Amino acid sequence: MPLNRRTFLGTSAAAGAGVAIAGASAVPASAHGQGHGGGHGRPPKRYSFTVMGTTDLHGNVFNWDYFTDKEFDDKAHNDVGLAKISTLVDQVRREKGRHNTLMIDAGDTIQGTQLSYYYAKIDPITAKRGPVHPMAQAMNAIGYDAAALGNHEFNYGIPVLRKFEEQCDFPLLGANALDAKTLRPAFAPYVIKRMRTPHGPDVKVAILGLTNPGIAIWDKANVSGKMVFPGLEEQAAKFVPRLRSMGADVVIVSAHSGSSGTSSYGDQVPYVENAAGLVAEQVPGIDAILVGHAHLEIPEYFVENKQTGKKVVLSEPLKWGQRLTLFDFDLVWEKGRWVVEKAGSQVLNSNTVAEDPKITGLLADEHKKVVAYVNQVIGTSTAAMTTAEAAWKDEPIIDLINVVQAETVKAALAGGAYAALPVLSQASCFSRTAQIPAGNVTIKDAAGLYPFENTLEARLLTGAQLKDYLEFSARYYVQTAAGAPVDTAKLTNADNTPDYNYDAVSGLTYEIDIAKTNGSRIVNLSFEGKPIDPAAEFVLAVNNYRASGGGNFPHVAGAKQLWANSEEIRNTIISWVQAKGSVDGAQFASVDWRLTREGTPVF
Repeated sequence: MPLNRRTFLGTSAAAGAGVAIAGASAVPASAHGQGHGGGHGRPPKRYSFTVMGTTDLHGNVFNWDYFTDKEFDDKAHNDVGLAKISTLVDQVRREKGRHNTLMIDAGDTIQGTQLSYYYAKIDPITAKRGPVHPMAQAMNAIGYDAAALGNHEFNYGIPVLRKFEEQCDFPLLGANALDAKTLRPAFAPYVIKRMRTPHGPDVKVAILGLTNPGIAIWDKANVSGKMVFPGLEEQAAKFVPRLRSMGADVVIVSAHSGSSGTSSYGDQVPYVENAAGLVAEQVPGIDAILVGHAHLEIPEYFVENKQTGKKVVLSEPLKWGQRLTLFDFDLVWEKGRWVVEKAGSQVLNSNTVAEDPKITGLLADEHKKVVAYVNQVIGTSTAAMTTAEAAWKDEPIIDLINVVQAETVKAALAGGAYAALPVLSQASCFSRTAQIPAGNVTIKDAAGLYPFENTLEARLLTGAQLKDYLEFSARYYVQTAAGAPVDTAKLTNADNTPDYNYDAVSGLTYEIDIAKTNGSRIVNLSFEGKPIDPAAEFVLAVNNYRASGGGNFPHVAGAKQLWANSEEIRNTIISWVQAKGSVDGAQFASVDWRLTREGTPVF
């Protein structure tokens, strides 16, 4: 598929090399300083401005959960969506003066809800005379100045991303998203905005966009041979001095990369996944970093640059439009240039405001179409199933994923060289609120059970490798001594392991002894009632995220690929339910694994 690449010198990257004016009217000196002087006893010239930031919007425009088809709510009563963010943005602009503000995003914009899925796959923006993506419409209406690329931008392939880019009135930035052949930026690396001051000289604000090197693994099928993704630190070290030499008074990095310095993909790529803190520490000349990717809330966090000793302010607003970051910069005119005197950050909570009717009105029709789509009935279920306890019990609803995956792989391998091998399947509890109701089953029920756009693969593993795989997965549980009380609220997510990185494997039976240390927890691992043969070969039905190294599970990324499919697992589940007509847990549910302590079941 051609890249349709518009390089640094091309039209798309004009923003990367160009300069834009933010605000056309000057503000009175009293608003941001005391007079126009700077010497002979006069007070120095000063100017303040604010940069607002969002990240990990994941297709959220409305305060709506398409997986439950009702208003979004969680335990903390957070709200979501760009309609709420728009109200906060308007408030900040009224307070500060629009010309004294900029609006940026740190990526993961076009994947995550059924709204964004619908306009990528059901009524795609890439179609001839296709629609404008709801996220582009909303972000254009709000008036974003720039957005960094997130890894999920690549989930639907480069043509969808390029169409989205074309529909945005602001540049998508990715200084470390390079054309694989030329190694030149495939997107605008940066944009420079001019802030007009009451003192004559403009403030030049450079926004550098950096994305996640993990794209090379997670979306290998979409980017291999087309784009490469070097580390954030090395690209920042290349571009920040260039931006300073071009006269940038303030340098802000929008990074789709967490701040922790950790990686979930081990040594599969030589770059750090969560590198924002390292960028601040290693690259001189940065004033602030808008952090993304980690889905954490960091109102204000300072990192000292090792070379200069200067403190760089980092902030990460909570995902899905739950928070809006405000970076406030105070500048002073010194020796013929603007210098950042003070920089700080805070976050605003979107549950404190109403949705902006400008945004909800703009996209009311799109919202209605998607609500109608997710409510389509695909079959029935004989009983209700839920994931409420699936993080610590083998539940029928997770067995449903596994039976669909295993049957699909068996059918694909039938008649071939590997048809006689037993097929196992892995699945995760992606959401603890997913449910299949008794009675009618809809698209939204299947989508809630499998919210990611993962596809299915078959990999060849040995019994010994499967034991290692399960031991790695079992690190998810907090070590709990035999006889000690078990609190399910504190039992899981050891070492911040997310739910989607705990796999249950069907087709085997095993116990996880949570009283034991990591690496020695898998007990009584059996296949068809007998201890597993370490040398025996098995086929593992596995999602492409895991198969490509996501989560850094052992063996699977290097295992022989026997088959791969381009159809999303969610759609495979929908088709399976449609073909069966009815889901009957009694026909496929089985307790293959359980938590134990010294042989005694925990539950």
